[in-house]
Amino acid sequence: MSFRRVAGGAANLNNAHKRTKPQDGAGPNQETAMNASTATARHADQDTEADARRASPLPIRKLAVHLENGFGRHWHSGKAFHTQFFNALSMSFPVGEQFFIDSVRNAMPLLPQGPEHAALREELHEQMRGFVGQEATHRHIHGLYNAQLEKQGLVNRWQHWARDRIALLQKKAPHPLHALAATCAYEHFTALLADGTLRHGRWLEGAEPEMQLLWRWHAAEETEHRSVAFALYQAAGGDYRWRVRWFLLVCLNFARDSMRQTVLNLHHDGTLWRPSTWLQALDLFWGRDGLVWRTLPALLRYLRRDFHPDHETQSPGAAELAQDWLAAHAGRFRVVR
Repeated sequence: MSFRRVAGGAANLNNAHKRTKPQDGAGPNQETAMNASTATARHADQDTEADARRASPLPIRKLAVHLENGFGRHWHSGKAFHTQFFNALSMSFPVGEQFFIDSVRNAMPLLPQGPEHAALREELHEQMRGFVGQEATHRHIHGLYNAQLEKQGLVNRWQHWARDRIALLQKKAPHPLHALAATCAYEHFTALLADGTLRHGRWLEGAEPEMQLLWRWHAAEETEHRSVAFALYQAAGGDYRWRVRWFLLVCLNFARDSMRQTVLNLHHDGTLWRPSTWLQALDLFWGRDGLVWRTLPALLRYLRRDFHPDHETQSPGAAELAQDWLAAHAGRFRVVR
């Protein structure tokens, strides 16, 4: 499956939208949803409305971390692979977070407009504002982080790959629900990585304290807003088949891009061909509490029709882990809204 193939199918679907588009003057909420054969009125189901009304606003925090002082070239326990994998993830965030922000904002007008849905719209709007604030803060912090990586001689290619794909998506699949479906998929990835970062101490064991703080703060906030894009997608009439199609494409692109950028980082770091580097890779992905086998079952649950980010059943729950961490480190950040 390629991006162009999925985007091409989406383009055909968007052409169908144009053929059925209302007369000039009709708003976007009067158009059909993503797939004409499965489109329904854009009404959230009862679970979505109940979840939105129970949700609390998302606080926006200013983290007290001093990236201007720099950090070690192998800040993660002296291990080249671990360090450069996490560095690669950071390189994707500024462009990625902005895409998520834009996707959520652009989908808000698709919410059902009847007076009976006023409470749902209000709650999702508040959640959207918190989501945007948190993601904007992450984008800023990782911009500072990436500036230090540039000083270390690393080259960020992932940001260019991401921009090119976003431009292609906007050209071939301009309907806002396509970008939102891709955002839901990426948010599922980040939620799983966030949960693992908080749940499994070995993922950051031995890392410099400031870097542990940064990554776990980011993880806690990703956990807090893990269901915002998904709830909006459901409420706006998002289609299951397109949710899965974009998820499969995101899986492919994320796996490929994260490895390409990690390998590029290792090349510039001068550690690409050391046997110890690849032993570290095996440990990170397949060792005790390895990323692959700790995240794969939950990753694949996204394919279920009844999947919802808030219905994951680990103990303690992801939200509980995040709130416990935030409470324990409240002195390292300031709530600004």
